Parts: sequence; structure tokens; C-alpha cells
Amino acid sequence: RTTVCGTLDYLAPEIVEGQLYDENVDIWSLGVLCFEFLAGKPSFEAKSKTETFRRIAKVDIRFPAHFSEEVKDLICRLLCYQPRDRLSLDEIMEQPWIRLHYNADVPPPNPCAK
Repeated sequence: RTTVCGTLDYLAPEIVEGQLYDENVDIWSLGVLCFEFLAGKPSFEAKSKTETFRRIAKVDIRFPAHFSEEVKDLICRLLCYQPRDRLSLDEIMEQPWIRLHYNADVPPPNPCAK
């Protein structure tokens, strides 16, 4: 694909640079979401669109001091510039930070439950 769609903060470098892209852009977006959930702000937030594009293209990520080494490692492996270097879904599940916080015994939430 080559169309540009999505929210600016979540676009992968290959989209920002107008290159062909595949499903690996979703892994990138997962990394952005992880960062934002834990930091409370987007990972590549900048004052202008141009600066946000530049930060994405350079993978200019600045971790808050409270991020553990394990979560920084996970996010860095999701936010790799080269799509082929990003973790697969299976590899994500094996990451130390995920294994530390994942509990298979807890059932998934049921949004329809009262």
C-alpha cells in the first residue's frame, strides 16, 4: 500500500516517507500506543507536523525517567525503523516486560457485562 491514512502520531516511518508498507505498520502503532499509555503523551509529539514527521522518520524517541529498562526494550523493538526488524506478535508475547505483566488466568474483559 502507499496511501496515507491514520493519525499523525501513529504513522510509521515508511508511511511518513511515502514508501510501500504492509501489516508491520500495525506493530509500529502498537509501540506508539504502549509508550502513550505509560507516558501519558504521544511518543513523537512535537510543536509542528513537520517536526513530528522528522521525529518519526528519525525514530527520535525520548523515554521518561520512570520507564523501566524492560519496557524501553520492548518499545524500541516495536519502533524499529526497518519494518522487518520489528517484533512479531509471537515475539512480543515472549518479551520480559509482557511476561512480567501478563496473566493468562485473567479472562478478557466483557464490554457487554453489567
